[in-house]
Order: sequence, then C-alpha cells, then structure tokens
Amino acid sequence: MDSLKLSTILLSLLSLATITQAQDPNYLVCSCPNTTTFTRNSTYQANLNLLLSSLSSNSTRNNINGFYNVSAGKDPDEVYGMFLCRGDVSNSVCRNCVNFATKDILKKCPIGKVATIWYDECELRYSNRNFFSAEYDSPVFFSNRYYVTVEPERFNQLVAITLSNISTRAASAPSGDKKFAVQQANYNLQILRTLVQCTPDLSTPDCRRCLAGAISKLGSCCDGKQGGIVIFARCNIRYELYEFYNATAAAEAVPAPPPVSLSPPPASGSETRRKGKGGVSTGLIIAIVIPVAVSLVLFYLGFCFLCRRAKSNKYFAQDNDVANEITTVESLQFDLSSIEDATNHFSADNKLGEGGFGAVYKVSKRFVRHLKSEEPRRSCIKI
Repeated sequence: MDSLKLSTILLSLLSLATITQAQDPNYLVCSCPNTTTFTRNSTYQANLNLLLSSLSSNSTRNNINGFYNVSAGKDPDEVYGMFLCRGDVSNSVCRNCVNFATKDILKKCPIGKVATIWYDECELRYSNRNFFSAEYDSPVFFSNRYYVTVEPERFNQLVAITLSNISTRAASAPSGDKKFAVQQANYNLQILRTLVQCTPDLSTPDCRRCLAGAISKLGSCCDGKQGGIVIFARCNIRYELYEFYNATAAAEAVPAPPPVSLSPPPASGSETRRKGKGGVSTGLIIAIVIPVAVSLVLFYLGFCFLCRRAKSNKYFAQDNDVANEITTVESLQFDLSSIEDATNHFSADNKLGEGGFGAVYKVSKRFVRHLKSEEPRRSCIKI
C-alpha cells in the first residue's frame, strides 16, 4: 500500500514536472559580451536585481501591449532594461515568458553588465547604457540550418518584398499600440510566414528605419536559408517555412491582408508574358502593330474620301462643262445655218476669244444636246 502511494506521488510529480517543462518558453539565443562585467554583490548587481524584479512584476499588467522598459539606480551603476513579447501571444504567455527570462538570463550571463535573451514568445534585455532612445544598435541574427533548394533567388526576393510590405503596416500603428504585423505568401506549394515588430514607443519613421535596417541584414545571415531572424534592441524580423506564430491570435491582434504570392519567373517556351520571334514581348508587338493598323485604316478612309470627292467633281464637270474635247476633224463639218443657229448668229455674247485660226464661239446647250444625240464629244466650233 505504501509502495502504491509512493508510486502515485512520483507519477504526480513527474507529470507536474512535464507540464512545467512544456510551459517553458522556446529558447532561441542569448547574447552577453564578456567585455563588460560587474562584481558580485556590487551596487550594479543590486540595481540589476531590482530592475529584473520590476520587469517581472510589470509583465502581469494588462495594458502594456507586451512591452515595458525601466531603469534602476544612478550613474555609474544605473541599469536600463526592457522586455517585448511577440505581438500574437496572450498576456499569460507573455507573463510566463518574462518571468522565466528574468531567471534564465542570470544563469546564462551571471556577471555581464550587458545581456539580451530571446525566446519564441518574448525577449528581455538590460544594459549599463541607455538604449531606449537609440533607433537600433548592433543586431543579433541567426538562420535556419536548411537551405532553399528550388529557385533560392526568387525565394529571397519574396522574403524581402513580404517583409517590406508588412514593415509599412507595423510602423504605421499609433505610438503606444502594438507595432506588429505578420503575413503569409505562397511559394512552390509551401507557405512562407513572415513577422515584423517594433517596440510600441517607437515613432513611425524610427520603426520603419529600424525594420529596414533589419531587412538589409538578411543577406549577411540568411541568404538562401529557409528561415532567419534579425533582432535589434527596438525591432526584430523573422521568416520561416513553418508556422512559428499563432495565426489566429495574430489576426486578432493586427488584421493581416490575404496571402500573396510572387509571380513565377518566365519559363522558356511558356512564359506568362508570351514573346514573339527574337524574344520580342507581346506588349512590344502590340505597341507596334496597333499604331500601324490605325494608320492604314486612316489612310484607307482618306483615300476613299478623296476618290469619292474626285468622282463627284468628275460627274459635275460632265453635266455642266460645255467645252468638251473635239477628237476628230469630221466633227467640225457643219453647214452654215447650223453654225449660225449654234452660235446665235455669231453673237458677241457667245464669243470666247480668238486663236490662230480665227474667233472661237461657245455653242448653245441645245446644240450640244443635239450633237450628243448624233455623235458625242462635239462642243466647240472654230470660225
């Protein structure tokens, strides 16, 4: 019976230890330069303990948006500290992460005046210099150990574009609110997940500059890698091909746009933008063909208009012009009475002028119609 009780107690303790271990935050990295240290039981250590206690107690507040900074002591032993929880975690997760960090950081950096520790859920930092007003300092970055095997350059481009897009959204949040954004992007049947965050006290320009500086460091640490993290004192960015944040909670914290994807690069023989011979794009062909086609149509319409106008003038001349061309000598052989009748007895009103063969008279329309009925193209008689 006693052995059964003992077994039950041991199982309970084991279960409790397992639950406690499961609730510990996911440790990422710690930075504590050995160049700046303090002496144990010194004033600096006392101020540091006071600061860590203040950070731990303030992590329970519900109106801090996952961020708090504080200082303790006076120069030269003054200590500056802060914590920042990931934008999608709950208050309880944030509190647990910060409480754990205040103890864990002293284990990993027992005598360092400057130290920073990061977990998936939060980060905690302290220093003997004031980093609150700095835009950003020297970053810490590390990457996923696996490389992208398919189109790594296009993957890097997609990462940079997506992080840049959500940086604008995060930075535009009012001062004091969470400056946090996440976004997904489709890549070769996988989902790229990205995250950016600034401390809520940063202004929009400062947050934007900090995140831009972090994105610019990706090439140094994470070129072609499946994931990467760049962390400054006041901002951080991260991307992975697996889900490292709570998408539902992130959407509730800061609504995100729908997933986006980078258009695939052109493939030979089946480009998204079709090309003609010699590699000329469809857009260029259209830009050339349309103006030429319009010009041809306008030329055709103008030609038809001129032809129609010329034809109209021709018909008008045929109906009204009584000075038609004389083509044969025989057409001039008329008797005198016909000529007198045609010229109204050689009236001066009908005289057109004189040439080398004598006076030229205009004949009457009645006479012309008479001539056309017998033999066409007679219009003028020389005397």
